Amino acid sequence: MLERNPQIQGRRFAQGLGLCLLAVVLGGCSSMYYNAMEKLGFEKRDILVDRVEEARDAQGEAQETFRSALERFQSVVGSPNTELQEKYDQISGAYEDSEEVAQDVRERIEAVEDVSEALFEEWEDELGRYESASLRRNSEQQLEETRQQYNQLIARMHDAEERMDPVLQAFEDQVLYLKHNLNAQAIGSLENELGRIRQDVDALIQDMEASIAESEAFIQRFQNGQ
Repeated sequence: MLERNPQIQGRRFAQGLGLCLLAVVLGGCSSMYYNAMEKLGFEKRDILVDRVEEARDAQGEAQETFRSALERFQSVVGSPNTELQEKYDQISGAYEDSEEVAQDVRERIEAVEDVSEALFEEWEDELGRYESASLRRNSEQQLEETRQQYNQLIARMHDAEERMDPVLQAFEDQVLYLKHNLNAQAIGSLENELGRIRQDVDALIQDMEASIAESEAFIQRFQNGQ
């Protein structure tokens, strides 16, 4: 079998631990988690920035993994003398690596949505505690601006997330077809599909670049106090 991407292997333990914590948070214990973090001095806005950074990093890794997977698919077509089983192992490994990073991206986006919902709900509730009408209006305006910026960010993230699905499906289709037909004809089918797969991967990478740029801008606004 082909050795997997070393970057993925190197981060697997850390990601596994982090995703276990995310599973607890997303499993219905969010408010307890956020309350505990606030007692430690971490406000929801701080957690939001951290999670946007994590989602940005996950998308950056996904870019590289999908690009590498495409190269591995292309190399299978371009090496006619390679054993068919070895070809299958190569593209199967590429697909599995891509599916793994895609799942990480999905979970990071869910974590961003979870904390943003809690942050905006708390912000709205606290508006009623103002005695100064002018300060309340300023805070309402800031809330609306932040919400608009967030909506733009999460839309970009979902655009990139949705782009992953057709690429993953195309990868899986080719893996399954080669698995069921370990012959030269199956390799020819992969070669015929490579043009469309390449276009899908290019579009995915462009959407992820836009999402990463939007994440950077969002983080910068928060760090600068908007």
